[in-house]
Amino acid sequence: MMKGFYNLTSGMLSQGRRLDVVANNMTNISTAGYKAEHYTDRTFDEVMAVRIGNQVKNAYQELPTYQAHILAPDHLYTDFSQSSFEETNLPLDFAIQGEGFFAIQTVDGVAYTRAGSFTLDNEGYLCLSELGRVLDNEGNQIQLPTDKLEVDQQGNLSTKDGEYLATLGVYMFEDNGELERTPYGLFTGGGAQLNEEATILHKWVERSNVNMVKEMVNMMTTQRALQSAAQMSKIYNEVITRAVGDIGRMQ
Repeated sequence: MMKGFYNLTSGMLSQGRRLDVVANNMTNISTAGYKAEHYTDRTFDEVMAVRIGNQVKNAYQELPTYQAHILAPDHLYTDFSQSSFEETNLPLDFAIQGEGFFAIQTVDGVAYTRAGSFTLDNEGYLCLSELGRVLDNEGNQIQLPTDKLEVDQQGNLSTKDGEYLATLGVYMFEDNGELERTPYGLFTGGGAQLNEEATILHKWVERSNVNMVKEMVNMMTTQRALQSAAQMSKIYNEVITRAVGDIGRMQ
């Protein structure tokens, strides 16, 4: 009886976490460059056996299925697939076609993003609003005298008169799965390499890769699972309460 109660409670907690992830994805459906997150879980026994039983904790092997169904968080991963592009005609909007990220110098160090909706700060530096300044292909901050630019597909920024200003840096990683997402939607990680093969689209942005239909289905499925678990938990609680009462009367 108590085992079933624990299973239901862990299921409710797991579905609640999944619902939070789905809600965050849906909130960012219109956020340029946003990459969808997905939540997975495993049984508590499996997670404990994997973490304790292997010396290498982050590269574990699959183990046989266990009888216990108490769920524990397993992995929150990001879908880095490229999304479609949207033309904005704004002079400081850029999109990357291909692998890679824009580099942003934040107060906590260099972070990376696919969001290319930039502005100029008070000192004329190209920046991602309120988060940091954009870096060029040499890791330097980009200062521009104007937003009237000519931009080629290699990311070379020039004035209307043809004066070269800078080249947007596009950086890629051997494994995007090793990147960590920051609270502001940027990514951090080591081993960044310059990607000179990427194509820069000027006055375009990459749209969010969230699939609204799938997220709606996930939301409804998760809500129903959560409601079912909550209802069953209530029934278990009533049964346990009655059993305790009956035992008391027998004494």
